[in-house]
Amino acid sequence: MCAVVGLLTQASVSFAANGDSEGRPNFVFILADDLGYGDLGCFGRTDIKTPNLDRLASQGVRLTNHYANGAECTPTRAAFLTGRYQQWIGGLECAIGTGNVGRYDDAVRLRETNDLGLPADELTIGQLLQKSGYRTAITGKWHLGYETKFAPHHHGFDRTFYCIGGGMDYFHYLDTVAGYNLFRQGQPIASQGYFTDLATDEAIEFLNDQSTQTPFFLYLPYTCPHSPFQGPDDDQANPLPLDSPLWNQGNAPPETYIAMIEHMDRRIGDILETLDRHGFANDTIVIFASDNGGTKSARNAPLSGHKGSTFEGGIRVPGIIRWPGRIEPNTESDIPCLTFDFTRSIAELSGVKRNDGKSFEGIDIVGQVSSDRKFPGRQLFWRKQRGEKVWKAVREGSLKYVSEAAPNKSSEFLFDLSQDIAEKRDLRVERPLDFERLKSAYDHWESTTRRDRRGRP
Repeated sequence: MCAVVGLLTQASVSFAANGDSEGRPNFVFILADDLGYGDLGCFGRTDIKTPNLDRLASQGVRLTNHYANGAECTPTRAAFLTGRYQQWIGGLECAIGTGNVGRYDDAVRLRETNDLGLPADELTIGQLLQKSGYRTAITGKWHLGYETKFAPHHHGFDRTFYCIGGGMDYFHYLDTVAGYNLFRQGQPIASQGYFTDLATDEAIEFLNDQSTQTPFFLYLPYTCPHSPFQGPDDDQANPLPLDSPLWNQGNAPPETYIAMIEHMDRRIGDILETLDRHGFANDTIVIFASDNGGTKSARNAPLSGHKGSTFEGGIRVPGIIRWPGRIEPNTESDIPCLTFDFTRSIAELSGVKRNDGKSFEGIDIVGQVSSDRKFPGRQLFWRKQRGEKVWKAVREGSLKYVSEAAPNKSSEFLFDLSQDIAEKRDLRVERPLDFERLKSAYDHWESTTRRDRRGRP
């Protein structure tokens, strides 16, 4: 804890002058893992029952143009915590490989010196809230570094209980290289049970310890429905074999995939009931989203593509915000927004400010959907590299530039999402000026954000 306080002092963090809970809401951010855009009842799926998330959406706003900051999990988590594009950090543009593997040049370079992860000197929303008097907790998936120096208790979380990597056996907590993944405060711990239940129960314990006198921030990033595909009743005496087909992200048994999501929904219902029981609900902003688009096991309809790509199916995800009395029930927003917009909203509504020479890059999406203010418009950017292959994208209004670049092959596209949400009609030839303008905007953004990637010019 002392190391965190020291970092915060160096960053000259300031916060709301009152410094207490008056007027400051609580925050609960629930993040699913690999959930497809069309995998919830409130987003059109009929064979998966998600009554609690459907009710949450009916009590607030459904974000139909919400995007993850990354096409894979690590990048989105880094962007959420820092409130900035993950490209500024270096090494976190794609998921950290199982067992702490760097998957592209910068990540490989950082892994060689044991520096692949979210550095403790990167100011996070957790640190800002903790310093300003919030009680903070993460219960769920971390995936922002394997070394203890990257652990979440160094990033502003009082209470931590987490899967350290990208995915693990839901009952035995081993990954595909037989590494143990269940941790607390930077150390492995023993436990028993289905991880979706363990993370939820831990979150409920945290909520039970809170009071109306002190605001809290709960970050609940589930591993569901990431592989391995195991439902709550699929426990076996021994861990899954390392070559089990249940690890294959693109080939989930449909009944198991459904069972995983429906159970997550039931447990989210328990979280919402806990907020009600303690009288927290009216003072708590609940946000739900996914960390990236669905895999081939998901339903991303009507979008094209899937996790890993910058086509819509790889980055557009379900988004929900509930804030009783501030956000009108049964509303829908088509404002294009990103994961780090939630970060900006949390900072604005809690009154925390950063004085580290950097700024939050998102917009206050909660303020945007809870008021009549005119949305100013902006450009949204994505970049994901794995090996020598790079996926790129920029969205401006309804126009979207997409690029898939590899050493021996590259493809570029221009789409108008207002007319072609499935990205079937390439307008690159028909609208060359728009194509060149968006491509130029992307190139400028890329050269700026990746100028100094932790030691690499």
